Amino acid sequence: MIRHISDDLADVAVVQNMGDWFFFHERGDRVMPFATVVTSDHGDGISAPLAREGAYRVSIGLTKPGYTALFGAPPRDRDARGVLDTGFDPGTEDRVVPHPHYASQYWVCVLNPGRPTTATVRELLVEAHAHATRKAERRARRNAGLTSDNGKS
Repeated sequence: MIRHISDDLADVAVVQNMGDWFFFHERGDRVMPFATVVTSDHGDGISAPLAREGAYRVSIGLTKPGYTALFGAPPRDRDARGVLDTGFDPGTEDRVVPHPHYASQYWVCVLNPGRPTTATVRELLVEAHAHATRKAERRARRNAGLTSDNGKS
């Protein structure tokens, strides 16, 4: 999955930290990735399945229409640990579900994607990357307009 994101999608900047991978658009602001691959348990209430060897979670930031087409309106209610009530178990393997922390921002995730979900995950990654590309292009146009001084900048 990491190779697919970094090699098959254009203009991807990859940041690795403590065994986790963060994927940004190369020309983006690198504040929010469009996808992550998390391989370690950070004690966040959802990562217990990651404690075993080889486990990983792919998380993908979608557009609002992309998210709502899959799951309807995003959840807003959180438990005492900050986990959203998505109605799905984030520990279920090989199933795309709303992200337990970021579904309200239109994120989805899948634990250990396998044959049943790989094609869907790749399609969602392409969608997320396209959205990140559009945002980077808008930002570049906006910045070009701000830095342009009649060709004297």
